[in-house]
Amino acid sequence: MSDASEYITVGRLGRTRGVNGEIYITPLTDFPDRFLDLKEIFVEHRGVWERFEIRSSRLIGGRPVLGFANILTLEDAARLTNRHVAVRREEVVELPEGSYYIFDLVGCTVVEAETDRTLGEVVDVRQYPANDAYLIRTGKGPDVLFPAVRQFIRSIDVANKRIVIDSAGLFDEV
Repeated sequence: MSDASEYITVGRLGRTRGVNGEIYITPLTDFPDRFLDLKEIFVEHRGVWERFEIRSSRLIGGRPVLGFANILTLEDAARLTNRHVAVRREEVVELPEGSYYIFDLVGCTVVEAETDRTLGEVVDVRQYPANDAYLIRTGKGPDVLFPAVRQFIRSIDVANKRIVIDSAGLFDEV
């Protein structure tokens, strides 16, 4: 059994396709094409990631469809429906400079730029049409939703799990 943090969830197995064991993927990634080049994928079952060799991959209507080497019937594929699929952390798509994965931001300490005061920790990133927002657990009252926009973010250092912000007075009571 491997450490769960070694794997990054990239989708969920959906309904079956055809009678030869193919199954649709509901991508949880901005890169659905990533499934086309994979040789293996990991399927979650009761908290454990199990390796599956991929025998075929294609996009149908913009949605990935995978066939696994050891899944050759409709019935076998149907048993996998609704399970999460993942890749190893080192296989995630490289993002452009200044872009970050949510899993890299969660757990970062948030620090106020002017005072160097620790404000809390990012516990989630909420995605909204206008911009993302960090959900920051302060430990002193309710969590704070902070806009993740360049105007307020001074620096992000995911290697050291630290985000420096201009708090714009949102944390004065914390």
